[in-house]
Amino acid sequence: MAAISASLVKELRERTGLGMMECKKALVEADGDIEKAIDDLRKSSGMKAAKKAGRTAAEGVVAVKVADDNSYAVLVEVNSETDFVARDDNFLSFVNTVVEKAFNEKQTDAAALAADMEETRQALVQKIGENIAVRRVVLVEAPMVGTYVHSNNRIAVLTGLTGGDAELAKDVAMHVAAVNPQVVKPEDMPAELVEKEREIFSAQARESGKPEEIIAKMIEGRISKFLAESSLVAQPFVKDPEIKVGKLVKDAGADIESFVRFEVGEGIEKEEVDFAAEVAAQVGAAK
Repeated sequence: MAAISASLVKELRERTGLGMMECKKALVEADGDIEKAIDDLRKSSGMKAAKKAGRTAAEGVVAVKVADDNSYAVLVEVNSETDFVARDDNFLSFVNTVVEKAFNEKQTDAAALAADMEETRQALVQKIGENIAVRRVVLVEAPMVGTYVHSNNRIAVLTGLTGGDAELAKDVAMHVAAVNPQVVKPEDMPAELVEKEREIFSAQARESGKPEEIIAKMIEGRISKFLAESSLVAQPFVKDPEIKVGKLVKDAGADIESFVRFEVGEGIEKEEVDFAAEVAAQVGAAK
């Protein structure tokens, strides 16, 4: 059996990013042949990545890239299992590669984007030991596209405007990040949501015992308030509550076409872990 030198272990570690003991074990099994060790590790890493793929990845970051002329931008969400990994340089480098690819190809299909990045993703999973997922991607094209990414990289927004400038588009995006409206304008609210709110308000109003004509006015008043609070143009601008977003944009000779807001992990059902029970189980298994 060939002697496994420290320099050989170091070289394998640098080439794979794996731990020292795992690298030494692979070299021993490959009888000191570093290329064979790498091939063996790649084969086993596929198994490891497959096992990790079943674990919930609900942390991570969002990232954007906008064209120099602000005519289009992409927004992606890439997930990890823990917030610690979401701050890792290797993970962030992978996210940057994903957003660059989405931007260059004007990609709108998250599954296709993920498939193109699969080999790189699996290598990262092997290196950091967590499941990684390219969850979603969106492209916004408009005469003026604005972007905003919150400082924690967990909330990001794209806005599409006609007219105005990049600063205005960014201000609107920042407002969306902070206030989280549901639609651009009241008339954009889906009819089923309005009807659902009407049913709730009706049930609440009828408990008051007031006459039907008063109840009808109460219901319409609450619906109007709901639409105003949920619609971007009707909300007080976060940087100056004295003016509504719609008026801010109109005064600048612009109009809001669309917005998209991503928040890391929204809609993902997280597994609740009982750490005490997990530790107890591991201790019991070790006996």
